[in-house]
Amino acid sequence: MMNGTPPGGGARADGDAGDPAGSRGSSATAGHPPADSSANPSQAPAAREPDPEPSWEDLVTTALLGTDRRAPAHVVPGRPAPVALLDAAAVATVRRRAGLRPARAARRPGPAPADPRPALPAPAARRLATLMADRSGGAAGGRRGSSPDLMELLPQWLAAANAHGYAAPPQLLPALLDAARGRTDLRPAALAFAGPRALWLARLNPDWRFALRAAPGGGAALPDPADAEAVRRLWQEGLFAERAALLGALRVRTPALGRDLLASTWTAERAEDRLMFLDSLRTGLSDADEPFLEQALGDRSRNVRATAADLLSALPGSALAARMAVRASACVALDRTGNVPTIAVEAPLECDAAMERDGVVAAPPAGRGERSWWLGQLVEAAPLGTWSGRLGGRTPQEIVALPVADGWQGELHAAWCRAAVRQRDAGWSRALLGSPSAPEAGGPGAVSLAERAKLLAALDPEERAVWVAGFIATHGLSEAFQLLGVCAVPWAPPLGQAVVDALNIARDAGSYPWSFSGVMGLAERCLDPAEAVRLEALLAVPDEREDAAPGSGGYWAEAFQRLVTTLRLRAAMARELSPPAPATPPPETLSPPREAAA
Repeated sequence: MMNGTPPGGGARADGDAGDPAGSRGSSATAGHPPADSSANPSQAPAAREPDPEPSWEDLVTTALLGTDRRAPAHVVPGRPAPVALLDAAAVATVRRRAGLRPARAARRPGPAPADPRPALPAPAARRLATLMADRSGGAAGGRRGSSPDLMELLPQWLAAANAHGYAAPPQLLPALLDAARGRTDLRPAALAFAGPRALWLARLNPDWRFALRAAPGGGAALPDPADAEAVRRLWQEGLFAERAALLGALRVRTPALGRDLLASTWTAERAEDRLMFLDSLRTGLSDADEPFLEQALGDRSRNVRATAADLLSALPGSALAARMAVRASACVALDRTGNVPTIAVEAPLECDAAMERDGVVAAPPAGRGERSWWLGQLVEAAPLGTWSGRLGGRTPQEIVALPVADGWQGELHAAWCRAAVRQRDAGWSRALLGSPSAPEAGGPGAVSLAERAKLLAALDPEERAVWVAGFIATHGLSEAFQLLGVCAVPWAPPLGQAVVDALNIARDAGSYPWSFSGVMGLAERCLDPAEAVRLEALLAVPDEREDAAPGSGGYWAEAFQRLVTTLRLRAAMARELSPPAPATPPPETLSPPREAAA
């Protein structure tokens, strides 16, 4: 193989007797006159080692830099530099392919763990394969046609399968993991359905590593809480994900043990780790956690202090809640001097160090006044039971009905809304929501749809559905999307009927159905499948009004056809997932009495 000039520009020494440059180069380097090797062979200079071939990395670097900036090594005289580089690359490619040494065989993976759950019924397994194979997500251009969107039914199918406790078919696990990889909303239900074999597969395919990250402790088995030594060792030596998973598991089963474990290393933890660990105390939060949380109020990290204060304010009997109640009561009082009792508000004049220690943020966001900002935080953190005694023994409904002086009503009621959501107080939530048929489409303190949706979450599912149904009956569907999202699935009959009636009214008004595409999509997933019978009357194309949008009747018929088809498909899915009813044994044949036989 031909040697070339090294990048440093040394002379050729390839043993070619016809190359005088090579002889001169070697003599000049040694500093002696040329030696006569034929006269004394023993004194002949040692033959030079051939120059090494350029590495693949050198060739790639030369190609990236360009042969004008870096001459390729081992250039054959008379060959252009780019051609010489390609020749060297071709030779190196052959060498790399022919000289590849096989690596040592990797350790054979162990068998997949067993899944003790019952096998999925065959019809349900075929349905799952069909749902995952549909990746269209609807037709392009905004018009979906009359075919249901199967991928949108997959979350509901997974929830039902997990409720029945079925195991995923092994042959569908790769497709299930691929679907969960592309949609983060599917991951919790998909990984729960896939079971332990999903983690086994995730260790073999980097594309599925998200399953390991989502699993407690990265998929590693957590020690038994009764094994104190194993728990202590994992907490002291484990990775952050393993420690967080351990703490979360302990808070579910033995909250006190998890809290004590965190307290044992609290001062040595990093600030960001302290924040994440502290947030895990929301699980199993009780009055027993108050001493530790009070200690965390003095933490050097502002975020840790704020989280500790938030947790303490969720404990109505805590000392922090009592301190906040005293501060808030000093700002809100009942004024009886006028003709009508009125709530008088005097916002705090300053935010002192004690308030900041209890979680009050001193600096307001842009556009907010300092005093109103401090007032809102105090009222939000005070127990809602404070206000009945402070405001004349009134009920929550009577309190929110009182006028508030000097324009403080919006700030005060918004803080009560946040307190009702944080403390999950159904009575205050009901009072702040008000009547669903109110002209302003909300209660006294509900200033946005998002806040009304949070207040609704504190009510029981049946009451929630009735309130939203009344809201839709009065205000239609244009503002109901967020409210529908917090209602239990399938929708209760009053709510389902209200949605169908509102859709029918919108169709009769001559608008296009894609103006209600969000609500229609929710209806496909949340309506009771039994509503399909009532919807069949809406499948016909109605006569279009003169002021209707062109072609809207046909589009509505198409949308209702898709809705009916989807509801029937959901009913079939439920039947396929239901365990088969036990076979009824044949009636026993009664033998006649012995006396009659005789």
